[in-house]
Amino acid sequence: MSVADETLFDLATGYRIAHYRSPTPESVPGGTRIMAADVPELIAGQHAILIDVMPSEGARPEPKSGQWYLLKSHQNIAGSTWLADVGHGVLNPDQSRYFTENLARLTHGDVSRAVIFYCKADCWMAWNAVRRAAAFGYQNIYWLSEGTDGWTDWGGDLVDAKPEPFPEVHQKSSNSAAKP
Repeated sequence: MSVADETLFDLATGYRIAHYRSPTPESVPGGTRIMAADVPELIAGQHAILIDVMPSEGARPEPKSGQWYLLKSHQNIAGSTWLADVGHGVLNPDQSRYFTENLARLTHGDVSRAVIFYCKADCWMAWNAVRRAAAFGYQNIYWLSEGTDGWTDWGGDLVDAKPEPFPEVHQKSSNSAAKP
């Protein structure tokens, strides 16, 4: 691996960790690359689940409710679930739990359920999410590599989206402070 690769990929996991908006490879380990025209057939024939992994772009979830404060609006493919930020190369434990719990909920725990991950064209977030889902044992994973850009180029519509609420962040209570 070159020095440049070491700054772009986590050496331990192989996930992309920097410059997410750049050309992606033709394939992804653990998944099958598809085009926008394949999406309706996968949804109709395999009841595929659409998961948008677009980053929140500076947004953050409110710690108690888990609702996201969005800095700008976002649109995705109708019927999708937006799991914001799960395509980053390194996830903290709360982000990892957000991804695994939502994926299990959406698939009803069925690791053979067809799942389509996407973001935008030339975005490594969905590539990372496919690899991560495969590492979790999911077996029928698709990568819409052109994302919402390819979807609209194909003639598909987008709808306003909100990310799934983030799990409650565990905080120390003020009552836990040592008393004199």
